[in-house]
Amino acid sequence: MTAMKRLSILLGLAVAAAALTIRAQNGRKPFTVVEATIADMRAALDQKRATSRQIVEQYLTRIGMYEDRLHAAITVNPNAIALADERDRERQQGRIRGPLHGIPIALKDNVHTTFMRTTGGALAFENLVPPYDATLTKNLVDAGAIIIAKSGMTELANWVAGAPTPMPGNYNAVGGQGYNPYDPRKDPREATFDGRPALGTGGSSSGVGTAANFWAGNVGTETSGSILSPSNQNMLAAVKPTVGRISRYGVIPITADQDTAGPMAKSVTDVAIMFGAMESATPDPNDPATTKCTPAPNRDYTVYLKRDGLKGARIGVPRAFYFDRLDAMPEGNRGGLTAAQKKAMEDAIAVLTQEGAIVVDPANIPSIAESDPTNNFVRWSTCSGVTNVKGKDQDCSVVLKYGMKRDFNKWLASLGAAAPLKSLAELREFNKAHEKAGAIKYGQSQLDISDEMDVDGDRARYEADRAKDLRLSATTGIDAVMKAERLDAMFFPGASGAAIAAKPGYPTVIVPFALVANEPTPPFPSGFNAK
Repeated sequence: MTAMKRLSILLGLAVAAAALTIRAQNGRKPFTVVEATIADMRAALDQKRATSRQIVEQYLTRIGMYEDRLHAAITVNPNAIALADERDRERQQGRIRGPLHGIPIALKDNVHTTFMRTTGGALAFENLVPPYDATLTKNLVDAGAIIIAKSGMTELANWVAGAPTPMPGNYNAVGGQGYNPYDPRKDPREATFDGRPALGTGGSSSGVGTAANFWAGNVGTETSGSILSPSNQNMLAAVKPTVGRISRYGVIPITADQDTAGPMAKSVTDVAIMFGAMESATPDPNDPATTKCTPAPNRDYTVYLKRDGLKGARIGVPRAFYFDRLDAMPEGNRGGLTAAQKKAMEDAIAVLTQEGAIVVDPANIPSIAESDPTNNFVRWSTCSGVTNVKGKDQDCSVVLKYGMKRDFNKWLASLGAAAPLKSLAELREFNKAHEKAGAIKYGQSQLDISDEMDVDGDRARYEADRAKDLRLSATTGIDAVMKAERLDAMFFPGASGAAIAAKPGYPTVIVPFALVANEPTPPFPSGFNAK
């Protein structure tokens, strides 16, 4: 960090401290962004206890103090204060753009912004400024949000390196390794002493900055678990929406079959506010999937947040695999919870019952408990890494590796003259040529198995696998148990239900509830006090 940058941070601290002191001397409770919700900020702005500029200054101060330790951001918006001043002037003039007016929000760095670079965490795109904004970026700005930063992420949404050396969550070649604010130390175990975190961050989206109070909330994207996983690891609430609810136009893809963006924040109310702001009022002509979903009236989902909303709701508990170990499964893929995890979930189930829910327990998913391996969801994995190259991919789904080549190349074409590369093949060549610069620290086996797919020649295989994905996840999976038990929802531990809901594009909501010990296998060395 340069002396000038240090000086700027110190000046920022002095300004923030002075402002807080003045408010305190006037007998008014000072406002702080630490652990403040979007609802708290809106109230403070309405009551003139804070300005958007002051909120942004506090967040920038925290970024300046802790970013070097956490690596939560890939790019911080240099115009954030100017944007805050603009929102303050609009507020003074009686113009409120929408529910996020003057609220700082971060976007995952695979979401297009024409006013900041969009890297996807890849060195090949380190200086890419896309020629168009993502639809969701435009929607958030129209709702008054200040896009304060582009958050860290697992490079290209975790579709770069699988087996034999899988990329750790929240690592990317541009910004390095992200760290969990609940324990921002490196993993000390010899086999994994490569800079990865001792306490996982989840991925491929990042919840680090929201948890560390760098911004009010952030936009993540998910293909299979990448909103739910980091929210679980950073104690955040989030919605992984129905595919098509939020436009994917201007988001670097893996596959249109499963990709979606979604909000991550400190509370369910904050998530509901962001959700409505991210959604378009009408279908996006650039994303045909958006024709499937009709927005809530005025795109306001907060009206559905009812204190007695669980009364009479039928909630299913899928014990098999998700709670209880299935010994009939192959070693290493038998599921189940530890004693501490199970205790936390039993406590949560008790709360559901206390709030008036009708808990259907067990409500096992047929395709999970199925004894026939060819009809069992757990045994039908997603093709990944060198173990599932062509010729070794008969027993896994090619949907993601096929979809990545099809949709990534379409995305590159949409960039026109701004595209630094023209194809997935060119990206692989770039990475190999820039290996010494850190382009492929963990290899690029995911990109390799995608590029070997023939979009025309392998279409029949893709379509067959996509049909099997939908049959096992939906028809004989979630749909079957929901219908048989007349359920309103299913109750999964943490992010464990991500994969089965992702394939048919079903929505999932996650909320923080309990903390359990960080006890990995193999264990941490003696004397390392895990948090």
